Amino acid sequence: MPLTAEQRRRYARQIGLPEIGPAGQQRLLGSRVLLAGVGGLGSAAGYYLAAAGVGTLGLADDDRVGLSNLQRQIVYRTADVGRLKVEAAAEAWMALNPDLRTRLHPLRLTAANAPGLAGGYDVVVDATDTLAAKAMLARASRKAQTPIVQAGVQGYQGQILTVLPGKTACWGCVFGRPAQPEPAAPAAGPLGAVPGVLGALQAAEVLKLLAGLGGLLTDRVLFFDVRRIEFRTVRAVRDPGCPICGRAARAAGKGPSLTTDARKTRRPCHEPNL
Repeated sequence: MPLTAEQRRRYARQIGLPEIGPAGQQRLLGSRVLLAGVGGLGSAAGYYLAAAGVGTLGLADDDRVGLSNLQRQIVYRTADVGRLKVEAAAEAWMALNPDLRTRLHPLRLTAANAPGLAGGYDVVVDATDTLAAKAMLARASRKAQTPIVQAGVQGYQGQILTVLPGKTACWGCVFGRPAQPEPAAPAAGPLGAVPGVLGALQAAEVLKLLAGLGGLLTDRVLFFDVRRIEFRTVRAVRDPGCPICGRAARAAGKGPSLTTDARKTRRPCHEPNL
């Protein structure tokens, strides 16, 4: 369907990019993206995806807005405290862009329901808050063969990785299995702007993928530290023994296959109370 005059005005700056143009904008308007988690990462990613003209946003989160969320979860207002996050976020993003369609999934994603849900979308944005959830979504993405952009933050740091199932290194190839159980709750953090930076990068990766721009953050992990305003990229390779995508996925996973520099990195970050 051709772009309307109003759409041409709304997306004029984006259409003006030669790599996108009218055809790329039409692809965005026909696309479907699942936000798995509508907290700090999801707030930033969702805002940019809605503004860019992504046709359908699926919002999956069973949480309600709390007062402590407002320090970093920028889609919500004080008046939203107590509301379901998916309802408040959908309302804000549809007010921003009437072109947007939303699908609300006020549920906790599990190994049982995540693959079917992911299969109904073109891309998954992993904005969850635990390592277990990230590993579960990585498995769901692989089963559904749906690309996934995974990110996490903790304190002043964060990281992001884009995965094309069956083609590029996945979360398990990079981080393996958590060495020990996660703490019940983090002591502090993150600094509010950190999930904003990583969530914006997730949106950029999704838009590049949907519009066919290329240059994706695949087989690489981008690490960010706000204290030094430092970005660092390490290369990752597919691990035949990966517990998620390797040949021996049902057996005990081998350690992550990374470059020497990558092996020196810390365990993956995650955003508390995302």
